[in-house]
Amino acid sequence: MREGFEGASVDAIAKAAAVSKATLYSYFTDKKLLFLEVAKAECLQQSETALVLSKTGQSARATLTDIAQRMTSFFLSDLGQRVFRICVAEADRFPEIGRTFYQSGPELARRRMKEYLEDAVARGELEIDDCQLAADQFAELCKADLFPRLMFNVTDSVSEAEVARVIAGAVDMFLARYGVPERCD
Repeated sequence: MREGFEGASVDAIAKAAAVSKATLYSYFTDKKLLFLEVAKAECLQQSETALVLSKTGQSARATLTDIAQRMTSFFLSDLGQRVFRICVAEADRFPEIGRTFYQSGPELARRRMKEYLEDAVARGELEIDDCQLAADQFAELCKADLFPRLMFNVTDSVSEAEVARVIAGAVDMFLARYGVPERCD
């Protein structure tokens, strides 16, 4: 991640992993497959954690806040930013990198969020006609101005206070539109 996809040599990766190139190649036939596996594994871990949290029986507000904190934590993290930048930068030359990242990251998160929203609707906590659209809206609300500022190098970090403000605003706005007042707090 430090060197970027093109800048990282297989020699350097093997050295950093404390394995031989032969060992690395026995698992991954090329650097592209190694990168995809790293990105997929991180995205899957984030998604599984969020899914477990969404089934804890907390209120809609508490669950959405948990999900928002985990989402923002990942996409604002150094790893999340680097993976995103590399996938976007390499998507033209290696379309499968972009597709694989999308499928194992954003698309998986969308599905998990949609599942949570459908369950919350079935429990009477939320009123949503289009759970897929609502899932997409929630993810974008959680990014607000934070993610673009980091991606375009307007700033190299955001404060915890900024993140907390965006998360609270995202949850408040989402519940103002989709919440059932007596059931979501």
